[in-house]
Amino acid sequence: MRFTRHEPILLFLGDLVVLYSALWLTLLIRYAAIPARELWMLHVVPFSFLFAVSLMVYFITGLYDQHTVLVRERIPVLITTGQTVTVFLAAIFFWFVPYFGITPKTNLVIFLLTSSLLMVVWRLLWVRLPGVRKPSNTLVLGQGQELDQLVHEIEQNPRYGLRVVHHAMPAEVVLSKELQTQFLTYLSRHKVSAVIAETRDPHMNKIIQVLYNLLFVRTDLMLVDAMRLYETIFRRIPVSKLEDTWFIEHITRASYLLHRIFKRAADLFVGVVVGVVWLVAIPFVWLAIRLEDGGSLYVEQVRVGQYNQPIRIKKFRTMSGSDSGDTVLQSTLKVTAVGAMLRPTRIDELPQCLNLLRGDLSFIGPRPELPALALLYAAEIPYYRARHLIKPGLTGWAQLYHDAHPHHGADVDETRNKLSYDLYYLKHRSILLDTEIALKTIKKIVTRAGA
Repeated sequence: MRFTRHEPILLFLGDLVVLYSALWLTLLIRYAAIPARELWMLHVVPFSFLFAVSLMVYFITGLYDQHTVLVRERIPVLITTGQTVTVFLAAIFFWFVPYFGITPKTNLVIFLLTSSLLMVVWRLLWVRLPGVRKPSNTLVLGQGQELDQLVHEIEQNPRYGLRVVHHAMPAEVVLSKELQTQFLTYLSRHKVSAVIAETRDPHMNKIIQVLYNLLFVRTDLMLVDAMRLYETIFRRIPVSKLEDTWFIEHITRASYLLHRIFKRAADLFVGVVVGVVWLVAIPFVWLAIRLEDGGSLYVEQVRVGQYNQPIRIKKFRTMSGSDSGDTVLQSTLKVTAVGAMLRPTRIDELPQCLNLLRGDLSFIGPRPELPALALLYAAEIPYYRARHLIKPGLTGWAQLYHDAHPHHGADVDETRNKLSYDLYYLKHRSILLDTEIALKTIKKIVTRAGA
């Protein structure tokens, strides 16, 4: 928990130090002397451009993601991927852009070896850094699937500096005049210095006042709202814990003026770029579909847009027909061979550039759903319609982090999980978050992840 909120910033600053240190060591090794100021300035400017690209590559590959258990296990792969791409870009940069007047072949090789070694050492030290400090004994008060997931993450990942000594159900706590004394005795006996409480549990009402009073008795005690910690760690909203007051407190229809201007400008830019690619792709996609089954080139569908208003979108046909109406609830359509190639690369969605230019679809936002599915989910999932408060998008937070979303037909459970990511975006939407989504979408397309 000590590292969760500011971890990406600290990692970014650490990576900068590593890259510039690697450059200094490169010049030291290459010329066997402390680099003179002239030599340093000759290299630091062009290499700074390379560093900017490298940091963007690290971001796209996931090296600045929250170090949850899943990400922590993938760190060696992420470092290898980031450094491999950096090597490729560095070669292109210095061999084909001779603007800076240097072609440091030997220096570049030494730098890549040095920076790779330092980066691996630095990142592995970062992963182990919290283990140097003694973790805080922690009492967890709450119940439910999200609490179990949160406790598991804390227990498996030393980064949060917490050790769960007991996970209690609020319903089991017996209210009495001695409850505060009992709490103090328990906290002292087990040396507990942090309490994670699920404040939305109705059984917590009898305990909240006691916890509040403890703050004046145990000044070293840290109280943490469980669902806020869950949101910070997993970057999603626990849907099962939502109440009407949450939307009043966190959600508004309007976003900041600068963000709205940024989004519209980005939509127009992406719409023009995608439109050019769409025009180039038309004859090739038409020929492929013609050779396979001779069917139609496009499918047109009605989707649910902002404020539940219908919008019409066009896509290259990737299935044996077109899902529409109530048939989508029990779809029997199959992805065609051409569709299997178009869907992972999102080529099938190129015609939606028209929606971007019209303004009924954004580049970033919750994916627009078919009306029949939206009606079903609204009836089964509380607060589902909240995702329609903002404009739907071609890509979004849920598309990046919810891999199990239903492709064909209805799936209430997985859509409920997807909604937790849509609501996170609804709450935190900003220029910075949109930029993060855009960069990671590039990675997903390049790696052909998802369909």
